[in-house]
Amino acid sequence: MSHPSPSAAHDRGRPAPVPAGPAAWDTDPEPLAIASAPVPEYGSGSLADLLPTLAAGMGVPGLTAAIPELTPADRNCVFLIDGLGWEQLKAHPEDAPFLTSLLATSRGGTGRPLTAGYPATTATSLASVGTGLPPGAHGMPGYTVRNPETGELMNQLRWKPWTDPHAWQPRPTVFRLAQEAGVHAAQVSSPTFADTPLTKVALSGGTFHGRLSGEERMDLAAEQLAAGDRSLVYTYYAEVDGAGHRFGVDSDTWRGQLGRVDRLVQRLAEQLPPRSALYVTADHGMIDVPFDEEHRIDFDEDWELRAGVALLGGEGRARHVYALPGARNDVLTCWREVLGDRFWVASRDEAIAAGWFGPQVDARVYDRIGDVIAAACDDVLLIASEREPNESAMAGNHGSMTPAEQLVPLLEVRT
Repeated sequence: MSHPSPSAAHDRGRPAPVPAGPAAWDTDPEPLAIASAPVPEYGSGSLADLLPTLAAGMGVPGLTAAIPELTPADRNCVFLIDGLGWEQLKAHPEDAPFLTSLLATSRGGTGRPLTAGYPATTATSLASVGTGLPPGAHGMPGYTVRNPETGELMNQLRWKPWTDPHAWQPRPTVFRLAQEAGVHAAQVSSPTFADTPLTKVALSGGTFHGRLSGEERMDLAAEQLAAGDRSLVYTYYAEVDGAGHRFGVDSDTWRGQLGRVDRLVQRLAEQLPPRSALYVTADHGMIDVPFDEEHRIDFDEDWELRAGVALLGGEGRARHVYALPGARNDVLTCWREVLGDRFWVASRDEAIAAGWFGPQVDARVYDRIGDVIAAACDDVLLIASEREPNESAMAGNHGSMTPAEQLVPLLEVRT
């Protein structure tokens, strides 16, 4: 998969007028071509393809082994490390010796990563993992998106304002399909996530086991794998992502969390029962964005970007922009002129046609997607300091289609 080189930084100032004439336009940077965005490998190498491939290998009907490099196993465990991208893992071998030793096993021994899907954010990726569907089908295409029925922004990670989970995401999970086919299905995670709406719509099916410590989760995941002749077990670790957001992905705190999760993976790998495959993956990677005006463009202080905008959704590197009635084309034109050399800026229909959200978008999902989509290419962030003060203060960020955010490992240990 090819990735375009980031363009030069856009001048965020408002320069004095220049003389009219053709020569005046020669210095304006060209907007990034929509076709240059590296679309996720839906259907052959994305997170949405993982569980259907594993379940199909265990004989669950109605599912297809979409990742051809993977070999079936009777017992499969997916350990998802929130925020551990492929590029970040490769950049820190001394902090993760065990995970580093498994790099060559990724994606069935090819040594290649998977792609997260767009946007590369937790709610979207967990729904893709659990349902085996791309965002355009499961209907959770961003951190915050507009609810067409209410006109409000819906936070799909924190589930605010409250929306009926099964009306919002009615598709069955792979865990539920596996359980119905006689596979022992289980999730082992923090008790905090036992009854959340996101768990219900993305990871339900089988039994949920809450354990506070990472060590307890690893031990119980191994036990749950052994509990059936055919087993599908999911476990999760969140703290790598939290450290990256707060301190950045090369901070001592982040590296400490990487070392801790490295030891947890080894602990689980050493307890795998016979006929098992452990897959270590992530929901997205992360990129550090400098704290200055060149790299952090503030929507709340930019009158040009605000003009004609009713709602600003998504997150700093993957924005959904909802226009006021009649302003859609003007908003698209303005955002391309202001941001187009550092963001891939597309209309809703252009992004859908390019496959950003998968090969097709369901009718119930269409209006959840912004009238305009802005996905960062450069190391830049579109913050909203007044509307989103907490998110705007994060050091590490994600959401877009750059390799640092999009590529995730699929490390494998088999018995």
